[in-house]
Amino acid sequence: MSQFNRWTILEHTGAPDDPVGIHFDLLLEDGPGCRTWRLAYIPLLDGNPIEAISISVHDLEWLDRHSGEVSGGRGWAKSVMSGYFSGVLPKNVNEPVQIDLYKSQMEGRLEIHHGICHLRSFDSFDS
Repeated sequence: MSQFNRWTILEHTGAPDDPVGIHFDLLLEDGPGCRTWRLAYIPLLDGNPIEAISISVHDLEWLDRHSGEVSGGRGWAKSVMSGYFSGVLPKNVNEPVQIDLYKSQMEGRLEIHHGICHLRSFDSFDS
């Protein structure tokens, strides 16, 4: 059964383990926390697939915060876009993710499989 949950993309700067100095965190609401992936770029609709590195579960509060210091001196994060998604995240965090994102500038089917993230427009596949 499909349901609606929230998602957000955070711009994360100043993380001590990030040699580039900036990356993006994709957070998907999942019960008491958010499944999270580190991305080098924001996915572009029908753009090239990008690497998605699974990282630790983030607090739900990041779905509502506009910006803030990351705990433990790990830099600063600010929300750059957010919305809702439909679909169910698999129980096993290592299984492929396929959900539909809804937000005016970023609507489409988000797929994460084997560490690769791809955002496809709804009209690029048959339902």
